[in-house]
Amino acid sequence: MIYEVVIGVEVHAQLRTKSKLFCGCGTMFGLTANSQTCPLCLGLPGTLPVVNQAAVEMAVRAGLALNCTIASNNLFARKNYFYPDLPKGYQISQYEAPICEHGWIEIAASEGKRRVRIRRAHLEEDAGKSVHVAGMNGSRVDLNRAGTPLLEIVTEPDLRSADEVVAYLKGLRDVLMYLEVCDGNMEEGSFRCEPNLSLRPLGQKEFGTKVELKNINSFKFVKDAIEYEIKRQTKVLNEGGKINQETRLWNLDRGETAVMRSKEEAHDYRYFPDPDLVPLKLEKEWIESCRKHVTELPAARMKRFVSEFTLSEYDAGVLTASKAVADYFESCVKL
Repeated sequence: MIYEVVIGVEVHAQLRTKSKLFCGCGTMFGLTANSQTCPLCLGLPGTLPVVNQAAVEMAVRAGLALNCTIASNNLFARKNYFYPDLPKGYQISQYEAPICEHGWIEIAASEGKRRVRIRRAHLEEDAGKSVHVAGMNGSRVDLNRAGTPLLEIVTEPDLRSADEVVAYLKGLRDVLMYLEVCDGNMEEGSFRCEPNLSLRPLGQKEFGTKVELKNINSFKFVKDAIEYEIKRQTKVLNEGGKINQETRLWNLDRGETAVMRSKEEAHDYRYFPDPDLVPLKLEKEWIESCRKHVTELPAARMKRFVSEFTLSEYDAGVLTASKAVADYFESCVKL
């Protein structure tokens, strides 16, 4: 049987703020474990969060660049789950009222350029990090990352291959880096992607059972993990088996995915409005002031380079993939 691949992608982009989303602790990477924490980061009783305005502004700028509708009224919600690196027992996120919705980004697909729809982009705080040291019993927890602002960007299930996913991720990362709202460093976890993949018989409208892929920190591994998972699911279905809704980790050494846990649904997290945070209202005038800081984006700059400097699309694409390189090129042209 011939199957159609259906993929949606969740991206967690770490915002380049100097302090965390709800407290004044720093966000620098690589410092001594637990050196950038406070009672709020540690989840101690009696602490109250305060929203970081810079994070909100960066989220709005990203949403505008992704052609999203910006919500005037925002709610923060508690996402409840247990994990050792989540000391509060919940994560402050957005559920019913995300800050950005209904956007799109254009990618180069095999049949030409087309749009990938952005379902939503919402603010949330990052969790801490579990550290597993070889030769030691148990694990250690580093809470330096806990509370770091993230923008979670979720697509509609519009992607149909590993190559399309990589094209989308590269395009999205370029946009965020141009805006200087995210440094795009996948190795350090500043730009984390989680493809959700399912198969369905060609021509069928109903979606198949989706599997979420994690532990992917490069574009090559994204491609490898998706291509492996397509083969695995195809084999299971052709043998009369059933795909389980689960989260699977990409194992680089073995070149395969392995089960991490069963995949949760939204109701498993028992979302409810955070009583410590009032609704966040964004005035239209303030949103428009953020628009003024949305710089020329890679796609527009590439088109301008082609027309203004008579470059090929390939050459213009290479030059505009990095804002620093594009800026340097233009400064040289002006000499």
